[in-house]
Amino acid sequence: TQASKIVKEFGLIHISTGDMFRAAISNMTELGVLAKSFIDKGELVPDEVTNGIVKERLSQEDIKLKGFLLDGYPRTIEQAIALDNTLSDLGLQLDAVINIDVDPECLLERLSGRIIHKITGETYHKVFNPPLEYNEEDYYQREDDKPETVKRRLDVNIAQGEPILQHYSKINLVKNIDGNQEIDKVFED
Repeated sequence: TQASKIVKEFGLIHISTGDMFRAAISNMTELGVLAKSFIDKGELVPDEVTNGIVKERLSQEDIKLKGFLLDGYPRTIEQAIALDNTLSDLGLQLDAVINIDVDPECLLERLSGRIIHKITGETYHKVFNPPLEYNEEDYYQREDDKPETVKRRLDVNIAQGEPILQHYSKINLVKNIDGNQEIDKVFED
């Protein structure tokens, strides 16, 4: 939610590893099949695969022209170090690391309520952004949005996120935002 608002406001290129993996899964590429085996279990895709995809994307010309927002990356300290090296190699830099801090129970409810319209691909939330006319047969929920998968993913992300925040805090890049607010207030902050 916040990534799309930030990208629109500042004209940045949105780089979402999740979107890149979903495209590879949808196209049944070798990488997609491999990524799906991890994602369906609520596990992270191995760093070397993720780092390679991100480096390839960051090396494209539009990134140098417009700048970028990384969404869902880095997720491990090893990925953060790989990102630092990639940025250095490409002559790019981070301006900020935005940490939107949300209560885990609230985050579980938000993430596990996402549904997608089968025909249009539009994303809704059962509670926070329901479609005007809801017919259950017209919608589906991704495997990685189901509550049990989301819970495992959150546990892993919380444990792995702390060293990343410490890493970037040492160089004063972390901007902490209270994510337990209304969407527009989070964006304003």
